[in-house]
Amino acid sequence: MLSIENLTKGFDSRQGRPLFADVSLQLAPGESVAIMGESGAGKSTLLNCIAGLERLDGGRILLHGRDLGALDEDAWALLRRRSFGFVFQAFHVLPHLTLAQNVALPLWLLDCEEREAERRALEMLARVGLESRARDWPRHLSGGETQRVAIARALVHEPSLVLCDEPTGNLDPEHAGSVLALLFERIRAAGAIGILVTHSRAAAAHADRVLRLDAHGLSEDARAL
Repeated sequence: MLSIENLTKGFDSRQGRPLFADVSLQLAPGESVAIMGESGAGKSTLLNCIAGLERLDGGRILLHGRDLGALDEDAWALLRRRSFGFVFQAFHVLPHLTLAQNVALPLWLLDCEEREAERRALEMLARVGLESRARDWPRHLSGGETQRVAIARALVHEPSLVLCDEPTGNLDPEHAGSVLALLFERIRAAGAIGILVTHSRAAAAHADRVLRLDAHGLSEDARAL
């Protein structure tokens, strides 16, 4: 269970108010949510706060009952390695590593034995339809294939929480739809929790719920009902 309770972040000096306040959300394993909102509403900032990359100004976050605000920097770094998966608009696939090596990277960072890391990386590439390309280099891939590698890497270490920031912004609509369908299918199958930040209503439709962020918190997006 992910429980977000009354988060507050920053202040808009022009308006004299927080960037956002009273953000509360609960998600169970296997559940996903899309967060939409106007530009500047703080969607990416909220994602960074959940990931411990930006400081909160109020509220708390609990993951499986653990208060993340009590963690020091070293504990946060270890938690991100073990329990978080990240998928971004910029794919961040490393050009000097093969596809299998890119996917195995989170396992290497957790000191997984090399043979086991390779086995799990190949298994995850098979799940995203790229097992036959395991020894290829990223430069040989299309945008949609590259994003599938990024998804495989985000999920290979079986994270509890997957955070996605505009993950298909660089893809055409056809590839974006297939990539998102794959991403959310894998999140549900793994029993992970998924949070997607997006401007795209078509992208948001792949999540279980669609919420809108503004200065007063999160609310159900009536246009998604």
